[in-house]
Formats: sequence, structure tokens, C-alpha cells
Amino acid sequence: MSSGTSTGTNTGAGRRRRRPHAGDGPDGPTPGSPADLTPDADPEEVARAIALRQLTAAPKTRAQLSEAMARRGVPDDVAEKVLGRFEEVHLVDDEGFARMWVTSRHAGRGLSRRALTHELAERGIDVETAREAVDLIDTESELEAARTLVRRRWPAVRHDDPARRNRRLIGMLARKGYSSGMALKAIRDVTGEWPLPDEL
Repeated sequence: MSSGTSTGTNTGAGRRRRRPHAGDGPDGPTPGSPADLTPDADPEEVARAIALRQLTAAPKTRAQLSEAMARRGVPDDVAEKVLGRFEEVHLVDDEGFARMWVTSRHAGRGLSRRALTHELAERGIDVETAREAVDLIDTESELEAARTLVRRRWPAVRHDDPARRNRRLIGMLARKGYSSGMALKAIRDVTGEWPLPDEL
């Protein structure tokens, strides 16, 4: 046998094997991993992989996906193109996200409209979209959520002196975004007591 016969270890003249990277999987680099962002990677494929992995984990806003792509070096124009396509097929829907977020966080955490507006802004939802979503909660629903929070907290504070109890309840409601007026009304509705100014 000729000494020049290939043993299967050569990759061919003029071809270089890609060096392994952290994040490589059995079928190549994991989409969206640092290994996937090699110079020969197609930017649009990288952007799509990042978006799909993000959306698989949890719903995301367009702004959140854009930030994830930017962190991984995806060019802005490529990110905009891919995100535009994802919006066309309804994989990205900021209005739907905002409605889902408001409904879930209000029901599960008892957050006020003000707190929900702040959270949506942090996730890149524009002012008008946030307002339309938050308007799904009317004043009575917001007040009832505050009452529910007071009822849940009541067993832990009922034996405190009135001043300390009211301060704790008002502080809890303030952290959920409720105004002092609504907090006082919720406390009165649940306890039958109206906190006096010198108790707060």
C-alpha cells in the first residue's frame, strides 16, 4: 500500500477543520451559544436561533429579544429583519404579551396598575400598549386585589398594636404599587378600622 494513502485523518487540501468550542453539541454548536457565533455563521440563522431559544424558555417582548441578540453580537439590521418576520407570524406579539403579563401578575401577585405599568416599561413595552393592557383592570378590581392582599396578611399582623399593624399593611400595599388612599380604603374594608394619621 502506498505511504500516501489516506488513513481518514486528513480533511482535504485547502480545508481546515473547525476547532471545537465550548457549547458544541453532538451535531455542532448549540444554537445561540458562543460557539455558534463563529465568523462563518449566518447572522440571520444565529438571530433566529437566539430568538427561538428565548421564546422556548418564556414569552418575550420584541425589546427583550433585541437585547439578547445585541449581547451576542447580532447586527442591528439583521435583528430588526428577523424580529419583523417573527412578528408577522405572531411569534412575537407585544400587545399579547402585555395583556398576558397584566392578567397574570395582577391575579397572582396582586400588583396594582401602577406597578404593572412599571414592569411592562422595564420589558420594553411602549407607553400606549402598556396603557391599553393595564386598562383591562378597573378601579374596583384593583381595590379588590388590595383587599385580598390585606386578608392574606391579616393573620400575621392581627395581634400587633394598631399603629404597627397599619404601618405594616400600608407598607406591604405600597410595595405592590398601591397609593396610600387605596391602601387605607382596603384596610378599612377588611378590618373595619380606618388608620389615624398619628398611627402611620
